[in-house]
Amino acid sequence: MDAERRREVFRGRIIDLGIETVVLPNGRVTELEIIRHPGGAAAVALDGEGRACLLRQYRHAADGWLWELPAGKIDPGEDPFATARRELIEEAGVEAQAWSELGQMHSSPGVLTERIFLYLGRDLRPAVVDHEPHEVIEVHWVPFEQALAWCHDGTITDAKTLIGLFRAALVLGGRVGSG
Repeated sequence: MDAERRREVFRGRIIDLGIETVVLPNGRVTELEIIRHPGGAAAVALDGEGRACLLRQYRHAADGWLWELPAGKIDPGEDPFATARRELIEEAGVEAQAWSELGQMHSSPGVLTERIFLYLGRDLRPAVVDHEPHEVIEVHWVPFEQALAWCHDGTITDAKTLIGLFRAALVLGGRVGSG
């Protein structure tokens, strides 16, 4: 974005907030508060028993615990698939041998540039968990059908997790095992 059309308000480790002057498709000029974010990637990991890896993670901004897919921020120079692979290993302690793309999503496009790339990982192998100091995470393996039920009943409220699980269900067409 042209520096004269963006006034930086705050720059942090991950995001920066600015006031951007934009011309809308209808020709109107307006100022928008936009948070720039490098993007992220998430993995729907399914084991051979048809269980999905869900993390129960403490999120201060959400006032408590959320059920989420293994996911994280794309590091500089890293491609989204590499991020999904890395985060699955670091957060869940497994590495997937077979992968499918599940598309991408915008987390909050009214104010945030973040795009999250979604992947389905299967044929899992053990790896070493490496939670970061700021992460408070419990790793759970939940029957895929139960995870979908949690999407429907409101137990899962995290957008990337909802979209990832629903898209995985479409791709799998009822086949959640490793075969």
